[in-house]
Amino acid sequence: MLAIGDIIGRPGREAVARLVPQLRRELSIDLVVANGENAAGGFGLTPKIADDLFSLGIDVLTSGNHIWDQREMMTGFDDHRPILRPHNYPAGAPGRGWFCHDLGEKGQVLIGNVQGQLFMPPIDSAFRAADEILRQGAGTKLVLMDMHAEATSEKIALGWYLDGRASFVFGTHTHVPTADARLLPGGTAFVADLGMVGPRDSVIGMDREASLQRFLTGVPYRFKVADGVVQFNSVLAQIDALSGKATRVERVDREVSVE
Repeated sequence: MLAIGDIIGRPGREAVARLVPQLRRELSIDLVVANGENAAGGFGLTPKIADDLFSLGIDVLTSGNHIWDQREMMTGFDDHRPILRPHNYPAGAPGRGWFCHDLGEKGQVLIGNVQGQLFMPPIDSAFRAADEILRQGAGTKLVLMDMHAEATSEKIALGWYLDGRASFVFGTHTHVPTADARLLPGGTAFVADLGMVGPRDSVIGMDREASLQRFLTGVPYRFKVADGVVQFNSVLAQIDALSGKATRVERVDREVSVE
């Protein structure tokens, strides 16, 4: 199972088009999950862009606090696309925070999406939301959880909290890949942050000059997605279908030139 970091705008989508079909073949991947909340111009997601990403070999899109940045997504869940928003949004928010994906002979995989509280917009507990997802999907051996959060400590804490109960816990949101991919003692694959699929020579995917001016002047210069070589950050987890325990986890990072 391959988990891909936050896809940033058109450069990220073009890198997905170049690499995902190739990686699926080379690594014999059964399931590809990616965080798509910044795939539309660097801010948010649209149903059309989601459909384009599905056609390129992504099976499920998770998200986070930017999922509502494009107003089309207010109704973008209506067709039951495999798109998730954090489960700990208040009741009544559009969309869903988990669902089961069919892997054929290998059974079902439960995929959940939660959002952290530290340095993030107010939201309910990710830990309680994760418990609720596991209750709703009780009996499913294969479990993946996207923890969309700013604080590394919070993401690591959720990894330990779900150790032995989830197959793969991965963090998203910072756009910076972490070097801590590992197997936890209970059989859970974990990484604090997948990273991003976005311009390498940027500030977390955004144009350097606009980002620098914000820091230098305090003026909210308009962000725009950078260009140039794209870094493709992802993590591959090998999981035993019978036990739901991870047996291997490793980073899969690439760079690709896009026009």
